[in-house]
Amino acid sequence: MTVNGTINKTGLMLLIVIFAATFTWRKFFGAIDPATPGVMPSGIMVWTMVGAIGGFITALITTFSPRRAAMTAPIYAVFEGLFLGAISAMFEAMYPGLVMRAVSLTFGVFFIMLLLYRSGTIRATDKFRTVIFAATGGIALVYLVSFIAGMFGANLGFMYGNGMMGIGFSLVVVVIAALNLILDFDMITRGANAMAPKYMEWYGAFGLMVTLIWLYLEMLRLLSKLSSRN
Repeated sequence: MTVNGTINKTGLMLLIVIFAATFTWRKFFGAIDPATPGVMPSGIMVWTMVGAIGGFITALITTFSPRRAAMTAPIYAVFEGLFLGAISAMFEAMYPGLVMRAVSLTFGVFFIMLLLYRSGTIRATDKFRTVIFAATGGIALVYLVSFIAGMFGANLGFMYGNGMMGIGFSLVVVVIAALNLILDFDMITRGANAMAPKYMEWYGAFGLMVTLIWLYLEMLRLLSKLSSRN
């Protein structure tokens, strides 16, 4: 495993995501009803669900079987691209220009965190890992509770509203997602220094892509809340 090898595989996965996203993006704008820009067309909903479910399954396989990452990580990128293309198009239809701002901010945060990590400003100490793992788990639990509550008709408005609490919640999630990048950088660096097996390059690229996609989705959510206040 090398850092450069992991970077190359991350770049390849990013290209796969973009190509797959272009497919559902074009389908969305070819089928959208101008009267309901925030509603996913039924034909696109199928691709969105395929992407979401397929991405979740391949993510689980890759997480618990890193040796298969060379095969499962690119497949994960395809599924996530299908999902992201449709979701991004829906947000873009409601708030023109939002997607480009979200993409720019996501990569801006990525490079800032990389600079902070490379300069030693932020170090992935054991205490840092524990705090970020706990915070990430807490966020996952909140989303799980929200999903289950939604199945029974309940709505956790503070998470999705455009009030100060909703925006504050999104900001916290964005910060935690950004700090997870430090853990990804550290895992890749330590793996390369330890001369981990070659397949770990794909695993490292997969982990980095998972965090980037999460960060991008949270950026979309945050920016949409801010735009809806105008």
